[in-house]
Amino acid sequence: MHAAALARAGVGLLRLIDRDYVEASNLQRQWLFEEADAEQAIPKAVAAARRLRAANSSIECQPAVADLTPENAAELLSGMDLILDGSDNFEVRYLLNDYSVENGVPWIYGAAVGSYGLAMPVIPGRTACLACIYPDPPQGAQPTCETAGVLNAVTGMIGALQAGLALRCLVTGEVPARITTVDVWSGEMRQVDLPAPDPACRACGRRQLIHLHGRKRAPVSLCGRNAVQIHEQHRRVELRELGDRLAAVARVRVNEFALRAELDGYELTVFPDGRAIIKGTTDIAVARGIYARYVG
Repeated sequence: MHAAALARAGVGLLRLIDRDYVEASNLQRQWLFEEADAEQAIPKAVAAARRLRAANSSIECQPAVADLTPENAAELLSGMDLILDGSDNFEVRYLLNDYSVENGVPWIYGAAVGSYGLAMPVIPGRTACLACIYPDPPQGAQPTCETAGVLNAVTGMIGALQAGLALRCLVTGEVPARITTVDVWSGEMRQVDLPAPDPACRACGRRQLIHLHGRKRAPVSLCGRNAVQIHEQHRRVELRELGDRLAAVARVRVNEFALRAELDGYELTVFPDGRAIIKGTTDIAVARGIYARYVG
């Protein structure tokens, strides 16, 4: 939603970073995709770039089919004037926050689950950062899109709020320093002023950027997917060569973006950078075993 709004407003360059591919379940709430994208398992970044170019051919869209990690953050985010968050986990958000603090790049946090959503701008040196507000990830059992679902109206509304903040920031350099929360089911909307940066904050106060420096990306269970992402080995994988090997034991589909194989009751999707998504389990040990057995 926010990418479409920025493209139609004429923002000259959009870099679209997404590790995943389009599935039919995405179509309920992810506005840039169509059934054909899901049928062909097109990477989300590629499908989104195609739609945005069709909406405004005068802008430049750069799709990056990648998992944002400490190792590639500088390459993927360099040269950007502003970052918009559309992720589904706090690990990526803390990474964005650390990058923002270190490089002085504004970013806009957005989240939604159920019918509830939140948008918050982070302007380094002027507003509290994410680590000021949330020093640690929420503890205990939390609602997720897997357990609570997410209403498409709230993802659209949060995306629109983020786009509005982004345009104002790009044009004027200023944004309202407020956290906006909304529940589209109850109709409630609330705004709270953001505090100033906290000198004791781990990130913007003490400059301990632990999510950007010194941590390896661990396997993660994907929200709402009954799937695990493996990205522990950063290496180039020749997809068609791998497809030829797997064809003897599995039904394989391969294109320039990804390889998908159905085997042992699981669905294995491998990307050119060595990253993989194993669908059919949330057990990291099981996912690692499948990766080791079939990818090596």
